Amino acid sequence: MTKSDGIPAVPTGTKAGGRRLWRAVLSDYDLDEHELALLREAVRTVDLCDDLDTLVKREGVVIDSPQGRKAHPAAVEARQQRIALARLLAALRVPLGDQADTRPQRRTGVRRPYAVGS
Repeated sequence: MTKSDGIPAVPTGTKAGGRRLWRAVLSDYDLDEHELALLREAVRTVDLCDDLDTLVKREGVVIDSPQGRKAHPAAVEARQQRIALARLLAALRVPLGDQADTRPQRRTGVRRPYAVGS
């Protein structure tokens, strides 16, 4: 599905933050299908982060639990989702605003998973 301007249509159910990311990336870059899949996940992650941030703003960063005060579970999940978002964007090789307009070269080789004590 593409719109008349050549940019693929925003995935159904995407909220404002996700739509901004979708349009920003696709207005500057032509993505292959596997990269569009990564972008779709990044868009979903942005929307989830926005929802979690709204929840934390409403209920507070710290909550009371039977074990005492602790970080709001939505704040903890938001942190994890931001890490996932950073990894998705890194996999897309989208440069940051102050970097050159060209996409960096693809990495070669496979990164090993992190291990305890390494």
